[in-house]
Amino acid sequence: MEASTTVTPLFEAGTANITAINHIVMFAQENRSLDNYFGAMRQYWAENGIPDQSFDGLPQFNPKSGEPPLKGPAPALPGCNPADPMPSDCVWDTSNLVTSYHLKTVCNENTSPSWDEAHVDWNYDDQVGRYPAKNNGFVHTAAHDARTNPGSPFYDVDGIRAMGYWDGTDMNYDYFMATNFATSDRFFQPALSRTNINREYLTAATSGGYTFPNGFDAADTPQLKSTTIFEELDKAGISWKMYINTDGTGCSGPPYEASCLIQSGYLENFTYAQHILQNNPQNLVPISQFFTDLANGTLPQFAEIEPASDAGLDEHGSDSDKFPENIQAGARYVSTFINALMESSYWSDSALIFTYDESGGMYDHVSPQPAVSPDGIPPIDLPPDSVCSTVTGPTCNFTWTGYRIPLIVVSPFAKKNYVSHTVADSTAILKFVETRFNLSPLNHRDAAQIDMTEFFDFNNPQWTTPPTPPSQNLSNPCYLDKLP
Repeated sequence: MEASTTVTPLFEAGTANITAINHIVMFAQENRSLDNYFGAMRQYWAENGIPDQSFDGLPQFNPKSGEPPLKGPAPALPGCNPADPMPSDCVWDTSNLVTSYHLKTVCNENTSPSWDEAHVDWNYDDQVGRYPAKNNGFVHTAAHDARTNPGSPFYDVDGIRAMGYWDGTDMNYDYFMATNFATSDRFFQPALSRTNINREYLTAATSGGYTFPNGFDAADTPQLKSTTIFEELDKAGISWKMYINTDGTGCSGPPYEASCLIQSGYLENFTYAQHILQNNPQNLVPISQFFTDLANGTLPQFAEIEPASDAGLDEHGSDSDKFPENIQAGARYVSTFINALMESSYWSDSALIFTYDESGGMYDHVSPQPAVSPDGIPPIDLPPDSVCSTVTGPTCNFTWTGYRIPLIVVSPFAKKNYVSHTVADSTAILKFVETRFNLSPLNHRDAAQIDMTEFFDFNNPQWTTPPTPPSQNLSNPCYLDKLP
């Protein structure tokens, strides 16, 4: 691992705790599963002389001996019956297996993570959770999504892309940071659904019963009345800002109007957004302000960086073959914020928690986990033909997480080369914020989460001088008209 060997203790042994952190930065990109991004982690360690430890990535990269889980065959899922090509929908075929493989292109056609698809991914033959998950539906849902894509079908109409992964050469910055700092192989998206729902959990630890985006049908009011983390921060007098990339948004400036900026984030899904526009519009700022705040000493106690979706830098799968999204460009974008924090005067008392909102329909081999219902509200907006609308089961409520997502905890106090195996979902980030600033839980979901202090060693900071990460590789090809 690249790192300085000079470490100056900041505190006397045994005296420090979470209050050593005065600034928390949260940044969640889009739609990547742990296996899709970090499945080859143990191969990366072996190739870079990093001591092995338990990390539950793709089994084909595990060693033959040592810490479990150990080496196993590459996962393979049922694909589509070749006798039923387009325009037929994908016909489930257990004799036609699609095996996990290395993607060479760093652009992939989108795979759907929505409510129905996420439940098919759980188990094609049991979509309501009456039996343990098999995680066997990813290829089928990706194929179905491709064949029914509005306008024209994708190239990959057989869902093969869902089994693709990238490795430590492709995602060299993220692998380096996850290795040097702290990560987890049991960090899950909060709900078995898509971006909007899981972003609402990141804001309020609930989607208020929504399984589809706000306004999907008459059962969805335009905005949720649920209490947000920002309301709790305001009540406690804790400073915060939301940083929004304006490229492609249509917002004119500078100066930028908060009423326009808020439309490019997910805070507008809540009624509290109106309170912010009326009382704290200065808390919604363009992304350039993040670097200004680092330089000028004006970084708030809590900062949220919104994904640059309109700029095509959010690492999301490509929604159209005409507009490919390059994940390496997105990772390079992320590195600018992390590097800037590490190089700033705020490094000594900050923590940046980087993750993804949900897994995006990309394969992961670890099953969703039981979770606590946030507020006792069941799904209220299921269409008549949706999964769970006519047949019910355990996964038909908000009492299960979704699939695993990557996580990197960056801080001078983050444990070096640490892997958590504790089950948590991303509302644990809210619990971490609440723990640090003495805030009440938003609901039962975040109250039940770990407080994430296990990722830190406040008495023996390992990274007083931060490591020097590599520049993110941008050399891989980007194409959508072939595989791999």
